[in-house]
Amino acid sequence: MPMVGEADGPVAVSRRIEAPAGVIFRVVTDPGRHLDLDGSGMVRGPASDAVISGLGDVFVMRMSNERHGDYEMDNHVVEYEQDRRVGWEPKPGRGHPDVHAPQGRWGHRWVFDLVPDGPGATIVTETFDGSRLPQDKRAEFGDGRAWWVESMSRTLERLDALCTGRLSP
Repeated sequence: MPMVGEADGPVAVSRRIEAPAGVIFRVVTDPGRHLDLDGSGMVRGPASDAVISGLGDVFVMRMSNERHGDYEMDNHVVEYEQDRRVGWEPKPGRGHPDVHAPQGRWGHRWVFDLVPDGPGATIVTETFDGSRLPQDKRAEFGDGRAWWVESMSRTLERLDALCTGRLSP
């Protein structure tokens, strides 16, 4: 069930998944699984096989889109609560046109919240918060709220299929 905030506020999508929070958490904290989860079509895979283990971790994802071609994003883990919440702020990495920009991270954030919902089920909410993006980056991201909701809905569908065995690992 999509949840859309204010025009410049976070965009969030939730889904009930018939799997324990710990199982889901292991999938979303493994960058090696993000290609399997990606509902946007931009993720190409991790640059390393390190698993997110806590605050301050950085994992690098290979990405691609029409605007920038192939590039990497260095994702800084800024929220971490075992089996409950993980969030990261991307920073342009190798191959991205803004890799040497002085502002570093733009302040946008991806978060997965997991709330147990009875035995063996979890409400998963994926949130994209672009409210702290600089004005020029907000314009670059455009008014893509509907696009974010669609992409995040596909991501949660894929997460559901992975965690319930309907999509091969």
